[in-house]
Amino acid sequence: MDYTKSYKEKLITAAKAASLVKSGDYVDYAWCTNTPVSIDRELAKRAKELKDVKVRGGVLLWVPEIFKADPEGETFIWTSWHSGGPDRGRINSTDAAFYGPIRYSELPRYYRENCEVDIAYITCSPMDKHGYFNFGLSASHLMAVIEKAKTVVIEVNEKMPIALGGVENVVHIDQVDYVVEGDNPALATLPKGSFGDVDRKVAKLIVEEIPNGACLQLGIGGMPNAVGSLIAESDLKDLGVHTEMFVDGFVDMYKNGKITGAKKSIDRFRQVYAFAAGSQEMYDFIDNNPQCMATPVDYTNDARIISQLDNFISINNAVNVDLWGQVSSESAGLRHISGAGGQLDFVLGAYLSKGGKSFICLSSTYTDKAGEVHSRILPNFDAGSAITAARPNTHWIVTEHGKFNVKGKSTWERAEGIINLAAPEFRDELIKEAEKMNIWRRSNR
Repeated sequence: MDYTKSYKEKLITAAKAASLVKSGDYVDYAWCTNTPVSIDRELAKRAKELKDVKVRGGVLLWVPEIFKADPEGETFIWTSWHSGGPDRGRINSTDAAFYGPIRYSELPRYYRENCEVDIAYITCSPMDKHGYFNFGLSASHLMAVIEKAKTVVIEVNEKMPIALGGVENVVHIDQVDYVVEGDNPALATLPKGSFGDVDRKVAKLIVEEIPNGACLQLGIGGMPNAVGSLIAESDLKDLGVHTEMFVDGFVDMYKNGKITGAKKSIDRFRQVYAFAAGSQEMYDFIDNNPQCMATPVDYTNDARIISQLDNFISINNAVNVDLWGQVSSESAGLRHISGAGGQLDFVLGAYLSKGGKSFICLSSTYTDKAGEVHSRILPNFDAGSAITAARPNTHWIVTEHGKFNVKGKSTWERAEGIINLAAPEFRDELIKEAEKMNIWRRSNR
């Protein structure tokens, strides 16, 4: 069947697409590399004629034009499901940008049952001969957005990779109201994660816990990247991938022969992911690659699915950990940083897996702009800090000073083990605080 006629009938300009927005509308800007570019530029031109336009998106890799055209947020109210740098800057500097707290595995359901969407703008690959547009690097929750939206507009970018998978990773022309042929800009990339000595020390402690045939999930950041690098250099073999975010480390491990997926109990030989962001090399690796399987996040992050994968290893960063074993990965006090993402999903799923382990890794200290060193191990979090993983859910915590399994440990045992992960210069003060909190025994070392 030829869908060319239908395509041409739905083809409009970016300006026309932007003109569809009315004051008070809920507009969806997709996610990460699927964020619209040409339509965003045209919508920004309407900043002075519109009011109260509520725009949802997340993991921004560039500053949208609507932010620049409306710096005070008088027209466009931004909601971020997970914050990249531009989201974070907008949230922390204006009163017109906010975080939408999520458990990432539930995001498709949020849309289908709880979110209003008037117009959805989504960047996709060009339509194929069967009438399908491929979501490319972000299957994530985009089909749920389309199903809920009153109007669906696809912005075509010829540089978007074709991500295979077969599960909610495409949309048919019959489900689309309008098509915009964009300017085909190069996709935004992230630099390959750099890491230092602290990251490498943490990574070494984690890699010691990974068996052959394990299935991996890596978060974003220096420490997960360091783990990937050490695995690529290791003797490990027959590893699998099942992750929310596909990162460059997986490509490096595959090229070094570490990833085969042969030992996976489900989705054998497939690297499963919900969205990807990284280098152009990684985008080229995904493009039309049958071993890469793009699926919605309610599959990748479902703890019931994760639990079916033996020896599942989850590795994620944190901002702070307290002496109770609680993990904060979204904010530092009232300063917003990123979001919950799928951290809790993988913390729960990995522990349900036979032989599975969840690792929360962080440096023991950080240095502020004034040059003062602070501990990331805290007695209690600052007011406003979000708890991403509650204390019953935490498994392994790792810093450059060691690793500690908090499962099955009482409050005093946790306090002792976690304080041993802190930088030595902060331990005496942490012990004093633990005594005040009644979670320190005299027999503790």
